[in-house]
Amino acid sequence: MTDPTRKEPEGFEPFESTAPLTASQAAAKKAGQANPTLSTGWERATLEKLAFASLNEQKTARRWRTFVRLSWLLFLAIVLWFGLSRGTPTTAKATAHTAVIEIKGEIANGSDANAESVVASMKTAFEDEGAKAVVLLINSPGGSPVQAGIINDEIKRMRAKYNKPVYAVVEEACASAAYYIAAATDKVFVDKASIVGSIGVLMDGFGFTGTMEKLGVERRLIISGENKGFLDPFSPMNDAQRAHAQQMIDQIHDQFINVVKTGRGDRLKTQTPGLFSGLFWTGQQAVDLGLADQLGNVDFVAREVVKAEEVIDYTRRDNVAEKLAKKFGAAMGDATVRALRLSPGVR
Repeated sequence: MTDPTRKEPEGFEPFESTAPLTASQAAAKKAGQANPTLSTGWERATLEKLAFASLNEQKTARRWRTFVRLSWLLFLAIVLWFGLSRGTPTTAKATAHTAVIEIKGEIANGSDANAESVVASMKTAFEDEGAKAVVLLINSPGGSPVQAGIINDEIKRMRAKYNKPVYAVVEEACASAAYYIAAATDKVFVDKASIVGSIGVLMDGFGFTGTMEKLGVERRLIISGENKGFLDPFSPMNDAQRAHAQQMIDQIHDQFINVVKTGRGDRLKTQTPGLFSGLFWTGQQAVDLGLADQLGNVDFVAREVVKAEEVIDYTRRDNVAEKLAKKFGAAMGDATVRALRLSPGVR
C-alpha cells in the first residue's frame, strides 16, 4: 500500500507493470481503488492462508517423523525377539530319529564352528529321547586346538552320560583340529575323495624386520620383560624364543597324537610312516590307515547304522541380531587380521 502522506521526490514516477491484467486482477484493482479496506482484507486473507499452509506442513512433518520412529521401534522389537532365540529344530522329536550337528568352516572362537555352539547343540541332541544317535557332519580344514579339545572332551563326557553313540561323517575335509574332534567319536565315515588327517600343529605369522630396514622405518617397542615382544612381527626373533615356540607346538602336537591314539585305538595303523607328520590322505586311504572306519554319508549312517532314517538338524546357528552385528562391523576387523595373519596363531 502507499502512504498518502508520503511525498515523492520531484521527477519520481512510480513503476507499474506493463503486462496486461487478467479480468479478475483488473476487477480486484478497481475494487481496491474504490475501497482501500478491501485491499487490506485481501492481504490479510492471503497471509492467513500462508500461515495455515505452514501449520499443515508442520503437522505432516510431525506425523511422518512419528511414523518413522514407530517403524524403527517395531524393527528393533523384531530383531530383539529373534535375538532372544537361536535356531532350533522345528520338527517334532517324539519319534526315533538321527540327530545331526554341522561342524563347517574354521573351528575357532567367534566362527560358526565354535566350541560353545557345538557343545550346546550336542547337549540338546543328547537330551532328546527321540535322538537315537548323534552325527557330527564335518567339513572343516581345522582351526583352534583349544576349541577342538573342548568339543572332544564334551563328546566323551556326554556319550558316557547319556549312553548314546556318536558318529562323524566327513564331507570334503576333516583335517587338523577337525580330525581332533572326529577322533573322539565311535566311528568315522568318509567319502572316498574326502581329505582326512593333517595331524600336526603350526604357528604362523610374518616378519617385516628386513623390509623395515630397507625402507628406513624404525620399530619403537617399549617392553617390560625381555620376552614381552615375543613373536612381534616387527621385531627380530632370537634362537631362544624360536626354541621356546617350537617346544610349545611340540607339546600340543603330542597332545593331539595321544587324543588320536586313544580315540582310534587298535584300528589305527600307527606304524605308517608320516601318520603324525601333518600329511593328509583321501577318504579311501584314511580307511586303509585306520583314520576312518568306512565309506558313507549321513543318509547311509541314519538308515544302515542308527536304524532311524529321519534326520533332524540340531545345529545351533546365529540369530538375526548376531548376523546383523557381524555384517555391520563386528567381524570385519577380525577377518582382516586373520587374512593378513599379522599376529601368529596356533593351529
